[in-house]
Amino acid sequence: MNLPTQAEHVEDLLAFLRESPSPYHAVASAARRLEKAGFTELTGTEEWTGHSGGRYLAKGGALLAWYVPEGAPAHAPFRIMGVHTDSPNLRVKPTPDTGRAGWRQVAVEIYGGVPLNTWLDRDLGISGRLTLRDGTSALVRIDEPLLRVPQLAIHLDHTVNDGLSLHRQRQTQPIWSLGPTEHGALLRRVAHEGGIDAADVLGWDLMLHDVQPPGLLGARREFIVSSRLDNLVSVHAGVTALLAAAAEAAPDRVPVLAAFDHEETGSGSETGAQGPLLERVLHRSVTARGGGAEDWERALAGGLCVSADMSHAVHPNYAELHDPDNHPLPNAGPVVKVNANQRYATEGTGFAAWAAACERADVPWQRFVSNNALPCGTSIGPITAARLGVTTVDVGVPGLSMHSARELVGADDPGHLARGLAEFVTAG
Repeated sequence: MNLPTQAEHVEDLLAFLRESPSPYHAVASAARRLEKAGFTELTGTEEWTGHSGGRYLAKGGALLAWYVPEGAPAHAPFRIMGVHTDSPNLRVKPTPDTGRAGWRQVAVEIYGGVPLNTWLDRDLGISGRLTLRDGTSALVRIDEPLLRVPQLAIHLDHTVNDGLSLHRQRQTQPIWSLGPTEHGALLRRVAHEGGIDAADVLGWDLMLHDVQPPGLLGARREFIVSSRLDNLVSVHAGVTALLAAAAEAAPDRVPVLAAFDHEETGSGSETGAQGPLLERVLHRSVTARGGGAEDWERALAGGLCVSADMSHAVHPNYAELHDPDNHPLPNAGPVVKVNANQRYATEGTGFAAWAAACERADVPWQRFVSNNALPCGTSIGPITAARLGVTTVDVGVPGLSMHSARELVGADDPGHLARGLAEFVTAG
């Protein structure tokens, strides 16, 4: 299969991370790669035809892309890769301009499960989208040190190292200037950076991001360190796998990439996994090829889904918090995530399908299960399995510092994940 080398994959992943400070930028970055490979954008309001080839639909922070092989019947089963574009961060409130004690600040809201201490004393930019008076949207980003959430000096908080000052960590309003509060100042600054008249802006979805670029770390440069590895590693791997699958797709299956938004807050939105977006797109792809209700049911009945989301590597300082018999490590391959209570969707059939795909692709893989004494996280896997009724397996690249402002994964594992995904959707 024609896939990038490990070095090429890492280089392109680092570029993708730099291009994608927000879910909206991640969708745009993925779309550029798809269009370069010949995929065509569709919208929900236009008529879809049954022509073969690559198609994608972008909606806010979500992207659905699929490839219909030449001669594929309407009932060809789907091979779905589920990922998500959002990451925990700090999001700008509707009335952003605030301040106190002579400082100008920005009002933000905590999005998702954020380890707040990792956002303190970091140089922060701002990114997202502005919605204009005419209904169109424009991506914006200030990729320079504009804001900062300053840590309270230890002289004023002697409990900071005792884990007793979380209430102070929640005072997350970043500073960005001196002087009295000036309403509209932040929006004017952001709009100016995007070449937009602030008077034309009626809505916005803005968030903060760490401006430190992604990079390599370790004695042999064997780790990737960056913001948003959860879950842009999987988004990038899914795009890479879809492009490879499109080059070799057989007419008996349709590979699909479903990149959802709002996973970190439960996926309950029009662009989240709980919404109808994936189901509607898949159904229209069947009817566009002349299929009816029977073809739709057959396409789902023969379908498979792999949900790819970052997982935990064993932490050397806290190994006792992990399952005693499963200690995934970076650069040993993606993990299969299992939870008996269906926080992950993996059961024996999906497990076997992923393991077989990895064996065929010569990809190492590992197992992950949570410590019984600790609650387990979840993913879009169970949501997709319940909504579509397709066999689903949860997998992911193991890493450290999940949800931190700066996470770590092995440099080899993103490429391993892409190869496993490509094999899963072409021959699984």
